[in-house]
Amino acid sequence: VLIYSGQGGNVNNKDKEVADQKLERGNLALERSLHHANAVRVIRGMKDTINQTAKVYVYDGLYTIRESWTEKGKSGCNIFKYKLVRLPGQTSAFAIWQSLRKWKEGLTSRTGLVLPDLTSGAESIPVSLVNEVDDEKGPAYFTYFPGLKYSKSFKLLQPSLGCNCHKACLPGDLNCSCIRQNGGDFPYTANGVLVSRTPLVHECGPTCPCFPNCKNRVSQTGLKLRMEVFKTTSRGWGLRSWDPIRAGSFICEFAGEVIESLNGNEEENDEYVFDTNRRYNSSFKWNYEPKLLDKETTDESTEEYKIPSRLVISAKTVGNVARFLNHSCCPNVFWQPVIYEHNNESFLHIAFFAIKHIPPMTELTYDYGITQSETQGKKKCLYDNANVILLLQLQILLLMPSIAFADTIAGVSGAKETRERAFSNSEVEQYEEKASREEKVNCNYSHRVHSSIRTRCDI
Repeated sequence: VLIYSGQGGNVNNKDKEVADQKLERGNLALERSLHHANAVRVIRGMKDTINQTAKVYVYDGLYTIRESWTEKGKSGCNIFKYKLVRLPGQTSAFAIWQSLRKWKEGLTSRTGLVLPDLTSGAESIPVSLVNEVDDEKGPAYFTYFPGLKYSKSFKLLQPSLGCNCHKACLPGDLNCSCIRQNGGDFPYTANGVLVSRTPLVHECGPTCPCFPNCKNRVSQTGLKLRMEVFKTTSRGWGLRSWDPIRAGSFICEFAGEVIESLNGNEEENDEYVFDTNRRYNSSFKWNYEPKLLDKETTDESTEEYKIPSRLVISAKTVGNVARFLNHSCCPNVFWQPVIYEHNNESFLHIAFFAIKHIPPMTELTYDYGITQSETQGKKKCLYDNANVILLLQLQILLLMPSIAFADTIAGVSGAKETRERAFSNSEVEQYEEKASREEKVNCNYSHRVHSSIRTRCDI
């Protein structure tokens, strides 16, 4: 049950004379929907955990309006009230967000919790270990480490000097060597969101004299999202976030032990290898719902990576949460090569970013790629295609703070305008149909992958 307060009137504005709400615009549309027994679409808003000045909006499903009335507000003016009841038989949406809030605040315990913090304090934010599937107590033993380890001396990339900025690096400042290497601008927005996938991102390194909170150090700041490692039904252990993830947001680095190379047998026995020499599908759509958010559709990202030298990382015995990212032919995460300077030498790192807006409790996956030594053959991706429609219904709307939405928006049948923007039923239905079709087409793509359990693919 949802009690919705009407719009309009000077209810909380102390600088203007108090005025009653009027039966117009959204209020009138709700009254008409009540009279004609029309269902309404409800979108709820809440604070963005990453950007405190922004909000996250989630579609909560169809509601019926049971009754309406007016009552006196705190300021003494009349306010319209509407009692909305959610239609039965719909998948959970906002209920998931409510459960997550209770878990974060410690009001209720997480069902199936095995360990409250898999990292043992190595990360600033705990990573839960959860199993709601069977009695397995956890993955095989490994040492949690949030970065790269070099077990022996390697020939590193060519010596490089960082920037000479003694305050903050500024976008467009060509006197900053890091900015110049990124084409004259920051690769990230002020909120740390990657603008687009690039062949190689140059970040300010630990020895750069700029501020530690420089906007060009995104991948070096550790986890910012509340993660959990969970047992899947058919793909071993997986990774997902309690927080919504905005498209382009940094998720984690692929941590582990840097090794020279692997032969075929070694690679088959090591299920947790990342190799930049693998062949990856380099074409994907950037920003999943530009049309729904009134944004221009960006072209497919097809530009090849510019890897200065091969990087092979094994997370079998040493690693972080990235070792639990499973494979998918239609992933929601991609890897981005990042390079920065330390002690006059350049170091290459692998950072993971969100391809699209990702709802909380959605498994995070990326394309494992194809090794050069594999024989011809095809394997079918086991990504759970049945969940596509569910994920679409949970698809979050991440809007910039300049768009003035109310905390709760009712997209009402017959309303020309609700707050700044309301989505008609036909718009949402067309979007869901198109997105579902694209997901199914993408997931039909089959390719060759190494035959270890980490690929989660079957012949």
